[in-house]
Amino acid sequence: MTAHALLSASGAARWMHCTGSPKLEQGFPDTSSAYAKEGTLAHAICELKLRKFAVEPMGKATYTRRLSKLKKEPEYQKEMDGYTDDYLDRVKAIILAYPHKPHVACEQRVDFSAWVPGGFGTADCIVVGDDTLHIVDFKYGKGVEVDAHDNPQMRLYALGAADLYKMLWQIRTVRMTIIQPRLSNYSTDEMPYQDLLDWADKVVKPAAQEASGEQGRFEPGDWCRFCRAKQQCKARAEYFAAMAKDAEAHPDPRLMTPEDLGRYLKAAKLLKAWAEDMQEYGLTLCLDGQDVPGWKAVEGRGSRTFTDQEAAFKVLMDHGTDEAMLYNRVPLTLAQAEKVVGKKEFAALVGSYIDKKPGKPTLVPEADKRPAITNKPTAKQVFRPIDDEAIPF
Repeated sequence: MTAHALLSASGAARWMHCTGSPKLEQGFPDTSSAYAKEGTLAHAICELKLRKFAVEPMGKATYTRRLSKLKKEPEYQKEMDGYTDDYLDRVKAIILAYPHKPHVACEQRVDFSAWVPGGFGTADCIVVGDDTLHIVDFKYGKGVEVDAHDNPQMRLYALGAADLYKMLWQIRTVRMTIIQPRLSNYSTDEMPYQDLLDWADKVVKPAAQEASGEQGRFEPGDWCRFCRAKQQCKARAEYFAAMAKDAEAHPDPRLMTPEDLGRYLKAAKLLKAWAEDMQEYGLTLCLDGQDVPGWKAVEGRGSRTFTDQEAAFKVLMDHGTDEAMLYNRVPLTLAQAEKVVGKKEFAALVGSYIDKKPGKPTLVPEADKRPAITNKPTAKQVFRPIDDEAIPF
């Protein structure tokens, strides 16, 4: 078995829709970003804290030593303390809600190959007891909000975990929770275990068989975001070209209805992401010496930096420039100060000095969890009570 499953749980939303993508991706390198490394460290801190609380006996000295080692990693930031504490507090609440002490496992490898050829993954936390299995997933990223509802990654983890523990517990209910503290995003989905098995047999298994074969189909969509082949995918290019044709085919090019606007806004969001991918791919080809008709790579706007700022400032001061003119004393922003101090401690110490102003109205997809706002007056505002004393007779 390879280090990475062809049909991974994390990529399930993609390969279940676009069954041709797993084989297509194999020809592209699997790169890791600084954000991924940051997330890996935050997961390691979560694991240590949960292990100490619920999995293994751990003395204070051992725990402190292990935590100090993790904090020496270059990706560590003080704000991780608060976010990982949040994770631990929420998992504690899940554990303590069981009528009897449950079994807890963290960073547990699960196997769902009964439905997905070669399928396996690692669940951040599994809590199982009585007749209930609970899967908890920690998301440290803040670029994309992740929802537990109808989440195929969480469901595949639940399938693997249930298969692992089914000889010890008679599982009837499956719960799946996502904890994404940097976005204050917390969601839980629940379903009968039998419904999960039905989904696995009727939806997952056929898609996995198609994706692991040679006849996979290509279906572009939001799930293309993390596909390694997205820049060169012809199906994706044709998909967006069809969107442009749809706009040209409008029966009255002078006007559009709100329904048209909703459709075009959705298309524009996807087109913007696609255009950025094309720009990046075109630049890569040009820098590699390949010809992209109509395009070329040029040097962008440069910037100047001191090779030795301290020495340069000394020369300036030696020639009459006042030191006070060369330095600015600038306080950190609220967000920067919170990052330095830590979210919880910052709120406890100076929360009373913070005034949260409403954000500027912004347009988002309907699925966004935030409540809708409008400038249209409500019925209560329109039909407000009339002051009798103000009416002249």
